Amino acid sequence: MDFDLTEDQLAYQQAARTFARAEFEPNAAAWDVDKHFPRDVIARAGELGFCGLYCPESVGGMALPRLDSAIILEQLAMGCTSTTAFISIHNMATWMIATFGSAELAERECPSLTCGERLASYCLTEAGAGSDAGSLRTRATLSGDKYIVSGTKMFISGAGATDVLVVMVRTADTGNRGITTLVIPADSPGVTFGNNLEKMGWHSQPTREVTFEDVEVPAANRLGNEGDGFRIAMKGLDGGRINIATCSVGTAQAALDRARAYMLEREQFGEPLASFQALQFKLADMATNLVAARQMVRLAAARVDAGHPEATTYAAMAKRFATDVGFEVCNDALQIHGGYGYMQEYPLERYIRDTRVHQILEGTNEIMRLIVARRLLSAEISID
Repeated sequence: MDFDLTEDQLAYQQAARTFARAEFEPNAAAWDVDKHFPRDVIARAGELGFCGLYCPESVGGMALPRLDSAIILEQLAMGCTSTTAFISIHNMATWMIATFGSAELAERECPSLTCGERLASYCLTEAGAGSDAGSLRTRATLSGDKYIVSGTKMFISGAGATDVLVVMVRTADTGNRGITTLVIPADSPGVTFGNNLEKMGWHSQPTREVTFEDVEVPAANRLGNEGDGFRIAMKGLDGGRINIATCSVGTAQAALDRARAYMLEREQFGEPLASFQALQFKLADMATNLVAARQMVRLAAARVDAGHPEATTYAAMAKRFATDVGFEVCNDALQIHGGYGYMQEYPLERYIRDTRVHQILEGTNEIMRLIVARRLLSAEISID
């Protein structure tokens, strides 16, 4: 067991760190205030391969393991949490097309997605189907060689500013087994978008409702077979949970770095904050929990890469733990900064606003606990 990064992983890490410091970090605060979606910068990230991290090389991807991808996303998140989170979702949706679509569909759609020229959104959630994703109601009816799609999706990241929608629809009234996944061009007749929702954080990416009114979708745009949609969506989320967890780790690392620097610079009662034992203990706990979260994320990524039978369980544990820790570390870092941490002049309040949603999306942390508990109680499994 070797915890050191390989030469390739170190090179990926450095490339992502350099890009984040040059392109994300100087602009993140303005993107947040202006609610600006930086498509041009995301395209430049795509030029480095960051929009097709684990897609196959045959469609322009880097074909990286999930572990290497997590290392890259962590560094990007240190520059801008919100933009990196969108890139992670785009990667998930693009991978689903490349993995479960026909060769013709993947060859048509993926090359322009993996390079960042076009962008993709993942459309699962509905107003009445959040944690209970299997109860979704958006309906697709096969008519000849086309599906006719009607329904509404809610809280869709990037919606209205992306080009491709990976949509989970109902094709039969058989619960999870009645769900199918379709790839729908965002400019299809009958597709409309609501207003950009007012959110606590994630301001550098839009979030909208998406409505489908008798949208015609070629049957060739289906991923897998009819009824495979829920399984495909969950396969996507195994990686998506690792991605969002590593975004929390990267943001927390940025918060920890700032808290440490502030403790060394700031003086109160004639002493630097670093001399006060209570703050030393807080900083030590922040660092310890962050290292534990990072290692759990990397373990889960390695389990997914290896096709481990409990990869889904590990991904759920990592997502729950790392997103909780990430938010707590950011909150503690703000507390160390006192009143200054609450000001927009410093990025701490943005870190908190951006990481809070990580405990909700890609499956709430309560659902992550449910996944783990059900596996522990339903079978003899090895968690080692």
